Amino acid sequence: MRLSQKIRREVRFLKGLSRTLKRVKSIAPDSVNLICDDLEAAVDKYGDRPAITFEGKTVSYAELDAIANRYAHWAKGQGLTRGQTVALFMPNRLEYLAIWYGLTKVGVATALINNQLTGAALAHCLNISQALHCIVDPETSPCFEDVKGQLERHVQQWVLGPVHDDQRDLVKALKSCSQLRPDRLTARDGITAKDTALFIFTSGTTGLPKAARITHMRAQLYMRGFAGSTGAKETDRIYVTLPLYHATGGLCALGAGLLNGGSIVLRKKFSATHFWPDVVTENCTMFVYIGELCRYLANQPEHELERAHKLRLIFGNGLRPDVWDTMLDRFKVGGVLEFYGATEGNVSLFNFDGKRGAIGRVPGYLKKKFNIRIVKFDVEEEMPVRGANGCCVEVAPGEVGECIGHIGSDARSNYTGYADKAATEKKVLRDVFEKGDAWFRTGDLMKIDGDGYIYFVDRIGDTFRWKGENVATSEVAERIAGFPGVLEVNVYGVKVGDLDGKAGMASLVTDDEFDLEGFGKHVDEHMPGYARPVFVRLQKAIETTGTFKYRKIDLVNDGFDPAKTKDPLYFRDPANGYVKITKALHAKIESGAFKL
Repeated sequence: MRLSQKIRREVRFLKGLSRTLKRVKSIAPDSVNLICDDLEAAVDKYGDRPAITFEGKTVSYAELDAIANRYAHWAKGQGLTRGQTVALFMPNRLEYLAIWYGLTKVGVATALINNQLTGAALAHCLNISQALHCIVDPETSPCFEDVKGQLERHVQQWVLGPVHDDQRDLVKALKSCSQLRPDRLTARDGITAKDTALFIFTSGTTGLPKAARITHMRAQLYMRGFAGSTGAKETDRIYVTLPLYHATGGLCALGAGLLNGGSIVLRKKFSATHFWPDVVTENCTMFVYIGELCRYLANQPEHELERAHKLRLIFGNGLRPDVWDTMLDRFKVGGVLEFYGATEGNVSLFNFDGKRGAIGRVPGYLKKKFNIRIVKFDVEEEMPVRGANGCCVEVAPGEVGECIGHIGSDARSNYTGYADKAATEKKVLRDVFEKGDAWFRTGDLMKIDGDGYIYFVDRIGDTFRWKGENVATSEVAERIAGFPGVLEVNVYGVKVGDLDGKAGMASLVTDDEFDLEGFGKHVDEHMPGYARPVFVRLQKAIETTGTFKYRKIDLVNDGFDPAKTKDPLYFRDPANGYVKITKALHAKIESGAFKL
């Protein structure tokens, strides 16, 4: 890289960093300034400006505040007091933000429940939230009804729509509630930024979701942090199709828009077909992504409007390098701001200068200012490696290790964890570099290069050992994604008989262009022997969580057993390439008949 380019990159990095730090500087655990105060300040400044547009209806900042105030008075009318929780179980709607914003005005926390949950997982989330009231709409009410018998306590159901039996009519109840702000001194007396504002649930890719406790301080870090990092302005219109029950859509994107006087164009859910017409019609200038959404767009045939947009920045996480190129080169978006953050943790990274593929950067000269380190890791033990002195060891450039974050008392390094104390403690690593220190375990494997750029490698548990080597599922998926006809890839490890480690398996969604024989040649050419998938499963669709993360747990449980799925399964026979797995072949593989 030429010196002039390097200087330009450094300037971009430092500008982005200082913009972000400036916005979060005043956040403190003992501050009486809460997330609702930040939003009220924006309302007072931008009252008449459009705040949120949803399904043809737009509300101004002042109207959004009036809706929130009604919810605050409703909560008081129900006798809800500081520290109690209301569950919010709805899809994206115009009122979504207003509900939890209003409840924070009177010290009530909101548990943001994934609206796609049903059955045991839904009951589990409602139970651990400790909520005594649950707000639903006509779409989610039947799911709530189905699990009432599994709840540990009576939870009163409030419906934004028609009611029956013991359901309560929220529309009617709100009509008698004031639109004026509740008195701040009495409503929020004694509440500080370290009190709980929200519960946001982990995606449950490997089991039941856990409730991450989001304090006012943490919500402020998300919302103000993105108001700074994106450099959003009053003129910006941010397209949001991610679920508002999760931090990326519900806090990061909304903060970027609403704390700067901009507008949010909200959709109920993502649609690859409607994406470009929406973005163009609504004059959107930004879009918040999860990597897989961009992959869906990249897999679409060319659209007449895909370059007719005004997108000056897209921001989000999980963008794979090949799709990153598509977003910039094919769709001509102005720039990409990739970030990394754990909902429940204290580690956050931003790729301010746009180095393709990196999730962030910690330059050597600023290392002491960041609470982030990457330490050597034992994949089989799933624990960081300790040196002769009992301390953890930092990785060298290019080496893969676990990313950890130093736990401190200030806002940026504070760790609040989960509602479950045991789950919270499990994520803490002690005596890491010196006696008595404590660090948050992200559970993510990363590597850093000589310039301080950090790259995501895999989730711990997704990386597996095969033939004495560590196999990173994300890297294998990246190579496979480049083969013609492959639309989606999910890679994981499966046990084979008594063999050590796990063999690689790839679940693929393909189109008519896909050729299994050619695929075998492709993996031979592009991957070392230990990384090539031993098994392939062809699916019509890959199951994802509500935040578009691939669910692996069921696939791992099915393994390569044809008795457990109707999907076509294939085995890479050392002599004949990929062959279809029958019950007889499955038994033969399990018995060790093949030298794998």
